[in-house]
Amino acid sequence: MEKRLCRSTINKKIWGVCGGLGEYFNIDPTIIRLCWLMLVLAFGTGVLLYIIAAIIMPNESTT
Repeated sequence: MEKRLCRSTINKKIWGVCGGLGEYFNIDPTIIRLCWLMLVLAFGTGVLLYIIAAIIMPNESTT
């Protein structure tokens, strides 16, 4: 089975971006959420990147 990057419908807090990345890379989504938080606090670009990822990544149910 081919691995696809998509937003998670099961492991999501807001839009499922971090859950989808965690499932794709086999990493705990909490670690990815902490990285997003560091991007937001350090550079302020994390929010913009999260919104872009939420728009670009397909939903898990559509793939």
